[in-house]
Amino acid sequence: MQLIVYILIYPILWLISILPFRLLYGLSDFVCFFVYRIFGYRKTVVKENLRLVFPNKSEQEISTITNKFYHHFCDMMFEAIKSLTITEAQMKKRFKFTNVEVLNDLEDKNRSVILMCGHYGSWEWIFILQKYVKHKGFAVYKRLANKHFDKLIKRIRAKYNSHLITTKETFQVLLKSKKNGELTINGFVSDQTPKASKAFHWNEFMGIKVPMYTGAEMLAKRLDMAVVFFSVKRIKRGYYETTFKTISEHPKEYKDFEITDIFFKLLEEQIIKAPQFYLWTHRRWKHRNKVPAKFL
Repeated sequence: MQLIVYILIYPILWLISILPFRLLYGLSDFVCFFVYRIFGYRKTVVKENLRLVFPNKSEQEISTITNKFYHHFCDMMFEAIKSLTITEAQMKKRFKFTNVEVLNDLEDKNRSVILMCGHYGSWEWIFILQKYVKHKGFAVYKRLANKHFDKLIKRIRAKYNSHLITTKETFQVLLKSKKNGELTINGFVSDQTPKASKAFHWNEFMGIKVPMYTGAEMLAKRLDMAVVFFSVKRIKRGYYETTFKTISEHPKEYKDFEITDIFFKLLEEQIIKAPQFYLWTHRRWKHRNKVPAKFL
């Protein structure tokens, strides 16, 4: 059944991917109308999240952010599809790095890197980074249910020498690379929501106390890797600019969870400046009423 679904859907995705960008974004606008206006995909969740973290904003302001968010959300979906056939030249033109020398400097120091980001801006084309660094690239992801689409995603990323690994594989894969003397750069979307019962650390994110994912920090300390935050700014439709900021070259020198807290503060700064580019469909604050007594 999975193969049949793949055979039926893949040709449609491929045809969409070869559309010129002007038509691609026109299709995105068309789909956005149905996703937002007709079906209201997770609209209640989006507005609840916005009201929660921006209690001083009016309903009109919340609606404006919501509208802009859905347009960006649909653009990201179609940019992901475009990844099937986008050329290297197109990607380099549309996804630029303002200070890749931050990573080059860590290469010169023989340092592997944990690259932390949030569900902000766009992360679909970050894999072109491999054309600017010597590090071997890994990104932690959630395996797709359909094994054929899962292989497709891995193949797309592999074009730029990036490799997708699951959470369970991460430590062993990176430990093996370290033992082999390989420099690696390892991407983590670090504003994931851990289970409340298994969270090691709770702190405020956008003014609300929530459990925080600490896996990236823990790996950085165990494997002695530098930690770098990357922010993505949308310049205009289909064009992005990424800036790197070193959080720590030597994470073991930091107290437990201090790096995680720094990451969330940097992510907050982005969201406050342009909230429409955060992934508000994500139920990031769902555990806010389950804070253990020791974290209150």
